Amino acid sequence: MPEPPEPSANDASPTKQSSSATAPPDHNVDQPGAGTVETAGHIQRLKLFGLRSEIPRWLMITAGCLSVTLCALLWWWTTLGSGEERILGHNQLPSVAETWERLPEVLDSKSPERHIWDNTFVSLKRVIIGFALALLVGIPIGVAAGCFPLVGSFFAPLVLFGRNIPIAALIPLVLALFGTDEKQKYMFIVIACVAFIIADTIDAVSEVAQRYVETALTLGASRLQIVFKVLVPLAMPMVFNSLRVLFGLAFGYIMLVEFMHEGEGAGGLGFLLNIARRRSTTEYTMIIILTIPVVAYVIDQLLYIAQCWLFRWKYGKEAERSTAFRLSRRVLRLFWRREPAPVAASAD
Repeated sequence: MPEPPEPSANDASPTKQSSSATAPPDHNVDQPGAGTVETAGHIQRLKLFGLRSEIPRWLMITAGCLSVTLCALLWWWTTLGSGEERILGHNQLPSVAETWERLPEVLDSKSPERHIWDNTFVSLKRVIIGFALALLVGIPIGVAAGCFPLVGSFFAPLVLFGRNIPIAALIPLVLALFGTDEKQKYMFIVIACVAFIIADTIDAVSEVAQRYVETALTLGASRLQIVFKVLVPLAMPMVFNSLRVLFGLAFGYIMLVEFMHEGEGAGGLGFLLNIARRRSTTEYTMIIILTIPVVAYVIDQLLYIAQCWLFRWKYGKEAERSTAFRLSRRVLRLFWRREPAPVAASAD
């Protein structure tokens, strides 16, 4: 007789079936739809406070506005009252109202020596000329030092010295070498920035992957072709990005040597700060302190737009998320439109 089939693992015994049927429901098991709101809130918190996570743009703008608002409230609170009632006296920090009352004086175009925009233009012109001269010297040396180790070893002590010397220690040197005229301001920016430009260019060239050089050698490129067609183009985005940061620092450096001014007219923001210090007009100081970040931010955004246009192959996705870049593209379309391609006439 054939043997009866063995019970399979899927067949449950009557005792197991009865026990499962009579067992109370497990409250620890998540039921469909339970905890959905709680899970969604937890995920939202992870997005807001996650490590290097992206947040909505409106939230970024709200957080920035909140920071500025808190600083303004702190300024208002510490200067609230009059006389000894204030936490900080007038000679330490003027109030918002006192600063606002002085604003028409620095916007008076009839007095160029204290006009805020005239002095800003003078300081900016000095920085641009000095920084351009530093670029003409620093970038070629940095490229050569990054490509050829012997050149890099030759300039290494000079770069190390230039990057570590205090900026304020250069003031007596440039005064002794170049006097007090405009040339002294330009050369101060050159000496203060050229070592950093060389070092940043060397780092950018060194960061280029070796596989690009090996590919160019395999294709029969010469050394100069590798330098100017491989290393320099691939290193330029990183160089330009570091120059953006350095230009902002140079805009602050120039005020160290603007305390002396020969002749009439605007002498720069540093000269205006020196006048405010000697006359104890702290309102002028606050107006200048508030003006400098605004000007620096506008310059940084303009440089960022230029960076995105010059290196679209690297900053394409990042540029599309930038409001400044999208605005520049709309402005450019107002003056330059592509002509539509002619449509070929179909044969009858």
